[in-house]
Amino acid sequence: MPMGNGRRVAVVAGCRTPFCRAGSVLKYVRAMDLSRYAARELLERTNLDGDEVDEVVWGQVVPSPLVPNVGREVSLLPQLPKEIPAYSLNRACASSNQAITNAHDQIASGHADVILAGGVETLSDVPILVSRGLADILVDASKAKSLAARLGVLARIRPRHLAPVTPAIAEPSTGMSMGQSAEKMAKENGISREAQDRWALRSHQRAAQGTSDGRLTAEIVPWLPAREGDPIVSADNGIRTDTSLEQMAKLKPVFDRRYGSVTAANSSPLTDGASAVLLMSEEKAKALGYDPLAYIRAYAVAAVDPGWQLLQAPVKAVPLALQRAGIQWKQLGLIEIHEAFAAQVLSNLKGFEEELGWEIDEDIINVMGGSIAIGHPFGATGGRLVTTLANEMRRRDVQYGLVSVCAQGGMASAVVLER
Repeated sequence: MPMGNGRRVAVVAGCRTPFCRAGSVLKYVRAMDLSRYAARELLERTNLDGDEVDEVVWGQVVPSPLVPNVGREVSLLPQLPKEIPAYSLNRACASSNQAITNAHDQIASGHADVILAGGVETLSDVPILVSRGLADILVDASKAKSLAARLGVLARIRPRHLAPVTPAIAEPSTGMSMGQSAEKMAKENGISREAQDRWALRSHQRAAQGTSDGRLTAEIVPWLPAREGDPIVSADNGIRTDTSLEQMAKLKPVFDRRYGSVTAANSSPLTDGASAVLLMSEEKAKALGYDPLAYIRAYAVAAVDPGWQLLQAPVKAVPLALQRAGIQWKQLGLIEIHEAFAAQVLSNLKGFEEELGWEIDEDIINVMGGSIAIGHPFGATGGRLVTTLANEMRRRDVQYGLVSVCAQGGMASAVVLER
């Protein structure tokens, strides 16, 4: 039951850069460079002629004012014709999911055959803004008709005007940060600190195994630094192979220091990284000789009141995606759930179980860990999840798989893949 006009859309391949903690080994790398690096590698791995690409769609949550449309910069790779159209989008943490599903719609409708979709975030390089007061003064100074007049305007600058303004990971509608919202969900859903720490430990253990056996690293293009002396980065650097429940228990809550349970250990870290996914119509993939990893069966997006439970919208999006796919929860063989916080994952699972009556089999969920261990570059995570799920579905010969992503603004994205 493919969506659209009957054309099936194939996930042909995907890859990504290492996901690295913000402020670490990728801190000097621009989002544009990470994006182009991942896209170029994907073209090389698939041996795809750039002339075959019809469009580029890219997700990014915190763009640079200097490069507002990073997708266009990807489409200007030497391997691609300059006439390929491209754009960037923002659906918060589900941005590259949206890039992938937008690509799906273009292909399903017959408007394209081959699209490169992906996403990026460099949280080491967020734009720092000036205060509104300073901005007003600088604008007035630029309009002054003489040097004396300009100096007179600049003399209005006071120390308070010089305080920098940085983007906040908070809801404009409620003023609550993502972490505060996760605390609220933990309390309202009865998610204990121990349960959160156990899920976080599970994430690290499974990600460490996936790295050790090569399943995760197979998706990663090693980063070859441009700066002399910097190391080659071939794996995610947030995975802790040496952590334990005892170590996690020592950490203090971050967002509610007295009564809270959300800590740095059971939350996803700020991360730098990019991902890229190659999508084609089934007919085009066959014509070019590709054996797709999987096909997009269906997808859905949903939203809830951000003031309720900010990250609980997957409970709305997932059943809608399954309905559109014409399958039931019990038919899923593998599930990838974005781990913004352990409290959010456990709240989502509790909602699936108690509100929807679904039986939860943790053995098929995040089998190689999740964002808590691997990291979460906002705009790139969806591409990672789709790539990881499609590859593991092939390894295990699974018919149906699911990607579920919660996002800022009380939103969620769910994508069903089939083989």
